[in-house]
Amino acid sequence: MKINRRIKSILINSAVPLLFLIISALAIPIAQYSGSFLFREIITRLTRNSFLVLSLLLPVMAGMGINFGMILGAMAGQVGIVFVTEWGITGAGGLTLAALVGTPVAILLGWFAGNVLNRAKGREMITSMIFGMFIAGVYQFFMLYLCGTIIPFKNPLLILSHGYGVRNAINLDVKGGFDNLFMLWVNRIPIPLGTFAIIGVLCLVTAWLRKTKLGQDMRAVGQDNDISESSGINVEKTRVLSVIISTVIACYGQIIYLQNVGTLNTYNGADQAALFAAASLLVGGATVSRATVPNAIVGTALFHLMFIIMPIAGKNLTGQAMLGEYFRMFISYGVITIALALHAWSRKKNAEGARIERMSE
Repeated sequence: MKINRRIKSILINSAVPLLFLIISALAIPIAQYSGSFLFREIITRLTRNSFLVLSLLLPVMAGMGINFGMILGAMAGQVGIVFVTEWGITGAGGLTLAALVGTPVAILLGWFAGNVLNRAKGREMITSMIFGMFIAGVYQFFMLYLCGTIIPFKNPLLILSHGYGVRNAINLDVKGGFDNLFMLWVNRIPIPLGTFAIIGVLCLVTAWLRKTKLGQDMRAVGQDNDISESSGINVEKTRVLSVIISTVIACYGQIIYLQNVGTLNTYNGADQAALFAAASLLVGGATVSRATVPNAIVGTALFHLMFIIMPIAGKNLTGQAMLGEYFRMFISYGVITIALALHAWSRKKNAEGARIERMSE
C-alpha cells in the first residue's frame, strides 16, 4: 500500500511535465522540424530565459508562492540597459555596468515589494502581480517623461523626436556581450558557454544558499510562520530578503535576456517575463510551495519547446498558422491554472493519505 501511494504521489507531482512531454512528442513529427534545429532553439531559449526562471526559487522556499513581482527586477535591468546604451558602452563591460546600475534600483524595489507582501500574507501571488502593474506605470512615467527632461539624454537614436522620452524599440549595442565571451560550435550550432557559466554559478549559489543560516530560515518560514517566530527567526525580515534577492536576480536575468535578443521593447518588454517564467517553473514540476533548480531548467526547456513547435504544427495540421499561435498562448496561461489546481488536489490527497496511514497504525 505504501509503495502504491508513493508511486501515485510521484505520478501526480510529475503530471504537468509528463503532459508537456506527451504533447511535444505528438507535435514534433507534425511540425517536421529537424533535430538540429530544435537543439539549436532549445539552447537559445535556455540561455535566454533560465536566469529569469531561477529568480523565482527563493520566494517559493520562503512560503510566498510565485513572485509575479519579479517584473520589478526586469524593469530595473531595463533601466540599466537604457543608461548603458545612452553612454555608448558595449560588450560584456557594458552589460556588467548595466547590472551595477540596475542593482540598487532592484534592491529598492525588492525592499518595497517585500514590505507590501508582508502586509498581504496568504495573498502574496495576486498582490505581487497587481503591485508589478503599479510599478510598471511608474517605470513608464520615468522612461516617457523624465528621460530627456530631468535626466539628460543626448543620444538621438534613443530619444523621441520631440526631445524627451525613450523610443519604444531600441537596438542594443550590447547584443551578445555575454554569449560571445566563450562560444563553442558543435555541428554549426553555437553554444554560448559564457552565459551558461553565469547560469551555472547562479545554480551553485542557490544550492549553497539553501544550506546557509538564511536559507534554513527561509525554509522554516515557508513551513510555518508562527513556529519560526517562536524559534527566534525574524519572519518579516526573512521574507523581505527573499524578495530582494529574487528581484536582483530577475534584474540580471532580464539583462541576459536582452543581450541575447538584441532589441529592447522599452514599455512592454517586461510585461510577460513573470508569466512565462512562472509557467516554465510549473511545467518543470514545481509547485507554489516547493521548487528546485532542476524544476527551473527542465521546465524552461519543456515550456519553450512547446513555444517552438506549436505554431508550425498547428499550421501543418489545420492549414491555419493562427490556430497554433492561439494554442500556444492558451498553453502559457492554462499551465499555471492546471499546475495550481493539481497542487491543491495533491495536497488534499496527501493529507488524506497521511491521515489514513496514522489511523491504520
